[in-house]
Amino acid sequence: MWHNTKVTRLLGIDYPILQGPFGGGLSSVALVTTVSDAGGLGGYGAYTLSPQEIYELDRQIKTSTDRPYNLNLWVSDTDAPDGQVSEEQYEQAQRIFKPYFDELSLPFPEKPAPFQSRFENQLQTVLDIRPKVFSFLFGTLSADIMEQCHRAGIRTIGAATTVSEAVALENSGVDMIVATGFEAGGHRPSFLEPAEVSTIGTFVLLQLIREKVKIPVIAAGGIANGRGVAAALTLGADAVQVGTAFLACDESNALPIHKQMLFDQAAHHTILTRAFTGRLGRGLTNRINKDLTSREAHTLPFPLQSALMSSLRKAAIDQQQWDMVFFWGGQIAPILKHRKAQQLMQVLIEDTTTYFDDLKV
Repeated sequence: MWHNTKVTRLLGIDYPILQGPFGGGLSSVALVTTVSDAGGLGGYGAYTLSPQEIYELDRQIKTSTDRPYNLNLWVSDTDAPDGQVSEEQYEQAQRIFKPYFDELSLPFPEKPAPFQSRFENQLQTVLDIRPKVFSFLFGTLSADIMEQCHRAGIRTIGAATTVSEAVALENSGVDMIVATGFEAGGHRPSFLEPAEVSTIGTFVLLQLIREKVKIPVIAAGGIANGRGVAAALTLGADAVQVGTAFLACDESNALPIHKQMLFDQAAHHTILTRAFTGRLGRGLTNRINKDLTSREAHTLPFPLQSALMSSLRKAAIDQQQWDMVFFWGGQIAPILKHRKAQQLMQVLIEDTTTYFDDLKV
């Protein structure tokens, strides 16, 4: 019974398959509902939402499914001291990025306004609505917050990119840890060391963490079919988190061109870059991140780089200049086959079952 694991028992789900909780507007209620109704755990990345938007999102999900689901936030949602950038930082970024704005006939943006962290208010909202599962990135939570989650019956999941981060998360009191390998699409959720030196592959990281912690471990990165699920479980994972394969499904909120590119030749080439948000993340290689490989030190800190690039992204989409738009995606994208989340879940379950049945023969 491969699907009867510590994670399925803790979360009250049928299969140890979690959908990656995409941020930046890429999640959708439809995707969360489909995965949860199929026996997995749907997830929604809410780090850009206001408290009121999170309340409304939670209402929509609860209206759509009575199964467990996961809300995800970022413990650290800014890298800018006092939420600001200096004139020198802004001028350096202008020198690097202005040619791309000129190409699209856009004025270069003014220096981004100071950013105020939203996490404290978002966290209070999560404590109020009490989702079955609350996952978080980029840090640990205080002992007081962990105790409030436990009293409220909220299961907690933290993300680690190194063994040291996994140990820190276990010591903080989380229920489960996502071991996030460098193959994964999206941001690298490193918090103890720079993301650039925290690039361990999923299956190595999984085994290293498994040796050091006692709580359940969820493998994430480079998993998109039954063989990947079976491999992770065989190496000690109690569940898997599947990101890019679900992002490519019709139910996600990614742009149609984004989904199409995940099935095209473009998906064979991904890159870790800070150029578009200020934090290191993996997506499909394009002209801008290739141009700036050696100059990313001059991007603005997160999330002010995102603010700076937002008008460029919109104009590039409007003008269909796809080589100037950054599309998230993991290294596993070239093997994707399914465009419907229900079908993807069914195939993941069936293929994993077949794999373990064959081992018994």
